[in-house]
Amino acid sequence: MASSSSCRAWHCVLAFFLLSSTAYGQLSPSFYDKSCPTLQRTVRATVAKALRAERRMGASLLRLHFHDCFVQGCDGSILLDDVAGSFVGEKTAFPNVNSVRGYEVIDQIKKDVELVCPGVVSCADIAALAARDGTSLLGGPSWAVLLGRQDSTTANMMEANSDLPAPSLNLDGLIAAFAKKQLSPRDLTALSGAHTVGFSQCQNFRGHIYNDTNIDPAFATLRQRTCPAAAPNGDTSLAPFDVQTPLVFDNAYYRNLVARRGLLHSDQELFNGASQDALVSQYAANRALFVSDFATAMIKMGNLAPPTGAVTQIRRNCRVVNS
Repeated sequence: MASSSSCRAWHCVLAFFLLSSTAYGQLSPSFYDKSCPTLQRTVRATVAKALRAERRMGASLLRLHFHDCFVQGCDGSILLDDVAGSFVGEKTAFPNVNSVRGYEVIDQIKKDVELVCPGVVSCADIAALAARDGTSLLGGPSWAVLLGRQDSTTANMMEANSDLPAPSLNLDGLIAAFAKKQLSPRDLTALSGAHTVGFSQCQNFRGHIYNDTNIDPAFATLRQRTCPAAAPNGDTSLAPFDVQTPLVFDNAYYRNLVARRGLLHSDQELFNGASQDALVSQYAANRALFVSDFATAMIKMGNLAPPTGAVTQIRRNCRVVNS
């Protein structure tokens, strides 16, 4: 489907899911039109305020939504705090701890939404809208977010540790990780374009800049200046995924891959003499194709459902299950 020229635009996937009887909870972009008509304006205003304070937050909100959807579906499980002695959430899973950001922004959006529509809008839907708005406010595409998700009453640290793609994965591992979520190799390559904005920690790319051979030597040297070879020195030092435009959502990520300047090992695997090289080259040359496929893949990812029979609710506080 994603490779068809007639279905590259996000509205093709949107139409598919609106007509599909298997779509998660019969999600719809108009789900809150009557129950909370000011929802989308409220979310966007709060996200815009957060980006004015720290532009990087747009990338962080996008990543938060991704890390939510890849564990138990898009159910807000990543937002749940640990409760000493009784509940272990996903925030302290290895891919999330001291890494995923934006929880306070989601809290503020939820607070603002509750003032106008108490008890109506799920935290999972807020996270999905915030990811879209953060992307578009950084110059990226917009899309009609399918809405009507509910919030999980559970979290799964084990699944967070096993299913969130590691920066050390090779291409086969990445394709398998995305296939497990019913996402195609094209979806993988398009969604990886989220790395056209934001930053990563030294501990995530140290192996690539010191050990890999499929990397531009000058780029490796540049990154080694702030990322020492001996761990844990500099583990949390940040580097931009895209040196030129780290806070603009463009297609520079793919041009960097073609130049062997991908920050993570897993990034460069998308352009390393294998199946995704041609698509990476297309995205590098054609921003419109990339942003169209990215929006399509975001809608598809946002349709990942919680496990069958999962107990859900509309949380009053995104950090805790309703008592």
